[in-house]
Amino acid sequence: MKSARIGCVKYLNARPLIRGWAGDVDFDHPSALCNRLAAGELDLALVSSFEFLRNPTYRIVDDISIASAGPVYSVVVAHRGEISGIDEIEIDPASKTSGNLLRCLVAELNLAPRLNGTMASVIGVRHARLLIGDQAIRFRQRHVGEFDFWDLGEQWNKLVGLPFVYALWLIRPEVRHFERLANRLREIRDENLANIDGLIAEEKDFNHDFCRRYYRENLRFSFGETEKAGLREFSKRCWDQRLLPQEQLRAGARDSDLSLRCV
Repeated sequence: MKSARIGCVKYLNARPLIRGWAGDVDFDHPSALCNRLAAGELDLALVSSFEFLRNPTYRIVDDISIASAGPVYSVVVAHRGEISGIDEIEIDPASKTSGNLLRCLVAELNLAPRLNGTMASVIGVRHARLLIGDQAIRFRQRHVGEFDFWDLGEQWNKLVGLPFVYALWLIRPEVRHFERLANRLREIRDENLANIDGLIAEEKDFNHDFCRRYYRENLRFSFGETEKAGLREFSKRCWDQRLLPQEQLRAGARDSDLSLRCV
């Protein structure tokens, strides 16, 4: 297993899923990891859940995800004034999942901002910005009281009543010994969650009290039936908003019963 080429998002939320891996790990942003996994440069990676919807040939490591069943804290739109009055939202290009979740939410809630990928505008009364991961955490902590934060995990849960799955471990279909890899990743998750205080004690970038709340109150690290149901709902909404690749849309197969190749 040490020779497996493995990638992982370099965010605080991934620490409990990767600490203790014996081999080398390539840490990068979600979009970069998705591209490398798709190109065959990685054997497996913790990447955006939308990558599986876009290319459902991957195997999913069962029982593990980064998810939330309410406010996630680290996937938010920073804005001033009422969210319904926003004309434009700058989208962080690092994650397809969060950007497409935002597209689904604004459509279903009858909001009508322009979604811009340049990340150039200043946040103002009629302009807002989507922030994800550690950048979102740091921004919120630096700007307490200056902005309102529209939490996408909270909005999804209010709308659908199910968890939202942000990231999954995906394994390329040609990788051998995938069961051993999956079992080891589940072991690592279980070991880290059982010793979450020890993991937090090693944290150098974020306040430990915040980490305890974040890991215990905002995040879920399972991929059970409710998380799978949430992912299927996201798939249906991506289909409705025509966010999936054109070949899937032309095939006309609305994936209401998304086949999850879990191992």
